[in-house]
Amino acid sequence: MEQNVSATAAGKTEGRLLADRIVGEVHRRVVGQQYMIERLLIGLLTGGHVLFEGVPGLAKTLTVRSLAETINASFQRIQFTPDLLPADVLGTVIYEARTGEFVPHRGPIFAHVVLADEINRAPAKVQAALLEAMQERQITIGGTTHPLPSPFIVLATQNPIEQEGTYPLPEAQVDRFMMKVVVGYPGRDEEREILRRMSGPDPISISPVAQPEEILRAQVAVSRLYLDEKVGEYILDLVEATRKPREFGLADLAPLIEYGGSPRATLALGACARAHAFLRGREYVLPEDVKAIAPDVLRHRVITTFEAEAEEVTADDIVRRVLEKIAVP
Repeated sequence: MEQNVSATAAGKTEGRLLADRIVGEVHRRVVGQQYMIERLLIGLLTGGHVLFEGVPGLAKTLTVRSLAETINASFQRIQFTPDLLPADVLGTVIYEARTGEFVPHRGPIFAHVVLADEINRAPAKVQAALLEAMQERQITIGGTTHPLPSPFIVLATQNPIEQEGTYPLPEAQVDRFMMKVVVGYPGRDEEREILRRMSGPDPISISPVAQPEEILRAQVAVSRLYLDEKVGEYILDLVEATRKPREFGLADLAPLIEYGGSPRATLALGACARAHAFLRGREYVLPEDVKAIAPDVLRHRVITTFEAEAEEVTADDIVRRVLEKIAVP
């Protein structure tokens, strides 16, 4: 028994050192954006997909590409446009004139890390095809099913400042993303360092510091982190308060919420809280881990009413009120 406990602790220590190596290597190229990098890691450690929202020029693409390079993983970037077809993402069958046969041609979705750039610019059919692949983690081409690589994560971006020529993701499909992360501007000191670092003639190179197999082992370690029953009840209270605010002393929020978080939100909150604790070097989850990750897990799952829009109340405002009201165990 003692040997098993020691082996488990050693595995978790190894995983934390792995995360530190990855973050350190990414920061060789990316200045600041600690919040975004940590959420990327949480997505990677839980196997959950992440939706990033932010204006252009905040290093979203650079950060994702750098992360893929540090773990020696295959990387594909798909620039979404209104004329994109599902086959452009998933793949199709192609006639091979030399052999006279139809052969499957795999699309860019077959990579460990897939960046779906400006996902809200693609039509609904393409969005649905991508999101189905995210959920099923396999693709059927010409009647043959092909499993996607493991680990597999989709990191999507959307631009919040342009609405013309866009196709907003339906709420039910946005729920497929484990987290929605809002990326902000860097601080002045960070931007000064960006100006200095990026003014050189040569690109900044980074080296692989991990392998995909190590990420898979870290995912197992994260899934085994201890989550106390009281912390689990706290997670249930937070999600249920978005559905039945009156029962939790938040009657004023009831007219502002159309739909609350689904059971998928509960599962995502538990998984992300475990990963957050893992990155903090703990082998157990605290309520603080849940509170830290809750806005990213819930903001795209709390659907507001027209009344909320009229009063300029956002989903973030509602989640903040819920976190303030629900007692921490």
